[in-house]
Amino acid sequence: MIVRRLLVLAVALLLAAQVVRNSAVWAFSELFPQTAARLWPTHPAVELSLGLAEIGRDSRERKPIDAATFAIIGDAAQKSPLSPQPFLVHGVQAQLAGNPAAAKAAFLAAQWRDPRSMPAAYFLADYYLRTGQPLEGLRQTALVARLSPRGASSVAPFVALYAQNPSNWPQIRALFQSDPAIEEDVLEALASDPRNADAVLALADAAHRGGASQWVRILLQRLVAAGDYGRARAIWASAAAVPPSAGNLLYDPGFSEPDAPPPFNWSLESSPVGLAERQPGNRLHLIFYGQQDGVLASQLLLLAPGSYRLRMKPGPGPVHGELLGWSVRCDKSSLPISTAGLDAAARGWAFAIPANCPAQWLELSGRSGDIAQQADVTIGGLTLTRDGQGA
Repeated sequence: MIVRRLLVLAVALLLAAQVVRNSAVWAFSELFPQTAARLWPTHPAVELSLGLAEIGRDSRERKPIDAATFAIIGDAAQKSPLSPQPFLVHGVQAQLAGNPAAAKAAFLAAQWRDPRSMPAAYFLADYYLRTGQPLEGLRQTALVARLSPRGASSVAPFVALYAQNPSNWPQIRALFQSDPAIEEDVLEALASDPRNADAVLALADAAHRGGASQWVRILLQRLVAAGDYGRARAIWASAAAVPPSAGNLLYDPGFSEPDAPPPFNWSLESSPVGLAERQPGNRLHLIFYGQQDGVLASQLLLLAPGSYRLRMKPGPGPVHGELLGWSVRCDKSSLPISTAGLDAAARGWAFAIPANCPAQWLELSGRSGDIAQQADVTIGGLTLTRDGQGA
């Protein structure tokens, strides 16, 4: 009796181990086929995943698909006759034989058997785009994004590449309407190249073109890096709904409009250098830790050549002009044109913009000394004027 119970227990444990092994293989086969292969190399899911991966690599490299790959998948199909993957293989074989109608039918059959099959969506997307059906191809691409562990980011660069051609914009807009989750990723991928500015502006809908949209910040950074300051400023003003006349010299001198993004609005830091934060009453609160030098607040300006004057009103208490100060420097230069401590700025800081300086960084920084000293200062009443106007 005891021997029989031990035998039953042993069989149960073996069956449990087989179930766990089988589940692990299915879980890993589609996403991590090499890992699954180490668990069970002859499992049909492993053979199918490895075979399809090999077909995908050969297709991308425009190499002929090895007959051994089809043999592996054929073996898997016999072990798992209801699997959708063999239909994918039939579709690839039909493509290679020059029979697109049979390829489409096979790919659709595979997707019908498993609507969540990422390879099926991939092959259908490739088929539709190759045969001049961009909208269907993009919809399958969006399905790949939904099924991929990395989400829309996995296919956004491909869709962005397709969106560079204006003739494809209607299909891209239709894709965004049917699958809104992919829009932001595609816009961010487009914005990474300033040459795509027209495409981004044409494709971003009302819900994705505000100051909080990440693509706006990316595109502004790229345009500024390319020296296209005027266009960057215009896109910033449009996205942030800033009137054209607002901030002609300095935007948000009262530190009360946080919605517009940098660089043409304040960038306020919270870092090992210190903290800069807006406070009620049109004031800026600064805490400098005194351990290292660094910028606490900055804004990109587009001042014409000439003389200017900045004034501010410090709050009660020490100004710490030896620790905190303003500077202005030309973009692309690490050296300032002029600097002034907060005490000097309180009296009125005059500086001049040279002719070869189309964009300038106005920065409020902390300067550490031999002995660390902290500073806690509040400023307000900030103004920037052409020298001789309001002096």
